Amino acid sequence: MGALIQARNGLVYGLVAVLALAGCSMKPAESPVKTLPATASVDMKLADQVRDIVTEQMGARHLRSVLVRVTIAGEPVITEAFGESMPGVPARTDMHFRNGAVAISYMATALLQLVDEEKVSLADKLSNWLPGVPNSDKVTLGQLVQMTSGYEDYVPDDEFEKAFYADPFRSWTPEELQAFGTSKPLIYEPGTNWNYAHTNYVLLGLALEKIAEMPLDELLQEKILTPLGLTGTRSSDTPEIPEPVLHAYTGERRDPLGLPATANFIEDSSFWNPSWTLARGAVQTTTITDMTTSADAIGSGSLLSAQSHAAQIDTSLRGKTTKVPGCINCTEMGVGFSYGLGVVLSGNWVLQNPMFGGYSAVEASLPSEKIAIAVAVTYNEAAFDDPAGVPNQALELFKIIGAQAAPADAPPTSR
Repeated sequence: MGALIQARNGLVYGLVAVLALAGCSMKPAESPVKTLPATASVDMKLADQVRDIVTEQMGARHLRSVLVRVTIAGEPVITEAFGESMPGVPARTDMHFRNGAVAISYMATALLQLVDEEKVSLADKLSNWLPGVPNSDKVTLGQLVQMTSGYEDYVPDDEFEKAFYADPFRSWTPEELQAFGTSKPLIYEPGTNWNYAHTNYVLLGLALEKIAEMPLDELLQEKILTPLGLTGTRSSDTPEIPEPVLHAYTGERRDPLGLPATANFIEDSSFWNPSWTLARGAVQTTTITDMTTSADAIGSGSLLSAQSHAAQIDTSLRGKTTKVPGCINCTEMGVGFSYGLGVVLSGNWVLQNPMFGGYSAVEASLPSEKIAIAVAVTYNEAAFDDPAGVPNQALELFKIIGAQAAPADAPPTSR
């Protein structure tokens, strides 16, 4: 399997190893948004600790840029940018970047809002809205949103990977994408196991449009973005990223292009077409500030009834899933990693951790302490030299920062 799969596996919390090599500048970039004064000495100390963590870790993790924000009870402790967006262009805290799987949590929350409004049930079969999809009469909306449907992920498909790397600017339709995953037999009977599959949320997006009788981007705007005041977050049908842009770079096409492993190779992937990543209308860009805002909201359940919030962060899959031969995304779940409804549950933290096309990020919250952490990173060329692939280094920084922010309830370091 190629680098696309290696990078994609970074979406699954804790499934990849940490790199520890040497690299880039560790000097914070100039930023138009400075760290705000903290009212408590503990917050001032935490801000200094976060700053030290980032500057100490950037080189070892081959990071070109880091954007980081920590809030407690909604108040910012630190909002800072480090490194460069492009050569000679400092990273800034108001820069936009792709949020990937963060929008999965938005889609799941929108579905649960429709459940709260009694417009739909998690037990409803997908065939009610997409009767032509194979096995849709066996799969429920709840299984799609929890990724227990048994559908295969289309990303590891050899045909898809070859087509993507041949033209990373290609625009993909949801119908093309779901066909890769649904044309094959189910990996397991729906509801009996778990595997990460983009297929689930492409199908859920199509179903949500029919349930809500509006385009998905409008639904997410109405249900999530507007209520939370996420003015820096938007979807687009093109690879456009609003200015200012945090640029991303990747070396993942080195093998597909037939270049030797020793070749120096990296390319700007900022404007690769992200239409393959998620449902149409949920392919978004965001800011580091919006990420802590939504982390707080998703973690606390402020947009949901108590019953739906409890369902979203339910950890009942822990100890009940297994690996399956031939399925690279089937995994056992434990305290360090389990999956709720559109969210990753790690210890008592609620998070999402997107990674693709040279971008990696995490938004996470610890509801009991009202702590929210957002980290976004981009990579230097050396990050892509390891044949094992690139782990989500934003995730690794989050673990270290989280341990400082909540030492009595730190993010688990393993599954």
